[in-house]
Order: sequence, then C-alpha cells, then structure tokens
Amino acid sequence: MQSYEIEAPPWWVQRWIDLLNSYRFKKRLERARKYAKEGNVLSIEFEGPQVLARVQGTEPEPYQVSLSIDPFTEEDWGYVVETMAQEAIYSAQLLAGEMPENIEQVFTANGLSLFPFTLSDIHSKCSCPDPKNPCKHIGAIYYQLGDRFSEDPFVLFQLRGRTKAQILDDLRHLRSTGSVELNPEKKAEVESQSSQSAVTSSRLENQPNEGEAEVDTPVKLEQFWQYEEPLDPSLVVITPPPDNRTVLDVLGTIPLAAADSRVMQYFREVYQLVSQQAMMSALNRET
Repeated sequence: MQSYEIEAPPWWVQRWIDLLNSYRFKKRLERARKYAKEGNVLSIEFEGPQVLARVQGTEPEPYQVSLSIDPFTEEDWGYVVETMAQEAIYSAQLLAGEMPENIEQVFTANGLSLFPFTLSDIHSKCSCPDPKNPCKHIGAIYYQLGDRFSEDPFVLFQLRGRTKAQILDDLRHLRSTGSVELNPEKKAEVESQSSQSAVTSSRLENQPNEGEAEVDTPVKLEQFWQYEEPLDPSLVVITPPPDNRTVLDVLGTIPLAAADSRVMQYFREVYQLVSQQAMMSALNRET
C-alpha cells in the first residue's frame, strides 16, 4: 500500500494536494484517503482527457467514477508548445521525460493555468447515491491521481488535452520545421478563431495613415475616464500567483501575542479562499 503522507512530494504533486486541502469538508477527504490507501480503487483508465475509474464501495457492485478538466484548445496548445521550444531547457527536460521546475510559467505567459483554480473546476460524477460532490469515491480518485502525477507528470498535460507522445512529437516537429502541425480535425476551429482576428485587423486598416490630417475633437472632461471600446482579450491575462502564495505569506507572522500556529493556519485558509474567490470573480465564473 502507498502512503499519502509524503514528506517532500514534487512541486506539481504538492500543488494538487493543496487543491484537495482547500476543500472545507476535511472528514470527507479523510474517508477518501482511506479508500485510496486500502485499495478500493479497482481501476483507472484514460479516455482522451477524461478519467474513468471503478471504486469499490459498500455495495457488491463497484461504483463508476468519471473526472475531467476543461481541455485547452488546439490553438492554445500550439502557443504553449512554441513557448516551450523557445527555451532549450524545456525541450531537453520534457524530451527526457522530466517536468521542468517552472513549466507553469509557460502556461501563464499564454493566459492559461495548468492547474485548476478550485475543485469546482474539476468535472466529476459518481454512480453512488451520495448527492455530495466530491463523494469519498471521487475523492479516492483525486488521491490516486496525485500518485500518478508523481510517477508521470505528463498525466497533467493529458487532463488538459495533450498526451506525452503528442507533446514530444510537437516539440520534435517544431525543432525540425519551425511550426507546430495541427491535427486535421482541429484546423477548422483555429481558422474560425483566426477569422475573428481578421475583423480586428480590418478595423485597424481603416484608421488614418501616417501623414494624413486628423480632425481634433474637443475633450469632454466628464467623459475623460470612459472607454467605450471592448478590450482586446489577448491583452488581459488573469492568472493565480505562480508560487501559490497569499498576502499573508508576503507580510509574514502577525506581531500579536495571540498569533499562534492555529490562528496563522486559520488566516492562511481564509486568505487562500479569498484569493480563489477573487480569481473566480475576475474570470466571471460561478463560485
């Protein structure tokens, strides 16, 4: 049996554990951890980016569990792989089957997050009668995936829509041709998104050329801070802190006599929750 009390797990496994620890129902997680440790997870398989599993519960028939995270688009992965290829260390470590220490910066640079922000970003279902989500069967899969991440970091990429073989093939293709080859069935999606960019370009072409006279428009002070045009989404990148730190970590220990370890732990949980809620609000997602 495997132990889940790991003293120094890899950083990407720790990020996953931190995500689980943010769940407020701790006793439910304890039961899920027990299920994972005692071998109740009978099987875990991948069907594309989706995880399909069988977990033995109290009934004779195992429960069916499914789990997935929103995969990135073909275009998103194209940008990510191109960014990876720009740094030789990324290509070298990935081709060697290793997870680079700062790989998440590749995703944040492209307005993406490799890890989900909260457990609500993970789509999961279980055939058990428990209405709560995650139930202990889904929770057991969370912990089993943590072990999979430790053994094979590329499982994280597969949950986002790219297998290890696909990423390595893209990197090799980029190194040999200078461009990422898109899957045929995904080209239509990229072309549709590119057509929207063409509309923006046509608007820019209608602006006055250099040297042409421009008509001065009187400045209205009451409208000075107003901006009616929509912002270009490619210029707005909202990402969580790459090191998962909160304001409390930056400020350090509160200089109060009552600020013992329990108080500090409480504040850390509160600040982490506030940070997650702020990210969800900024991204216009339901909490």
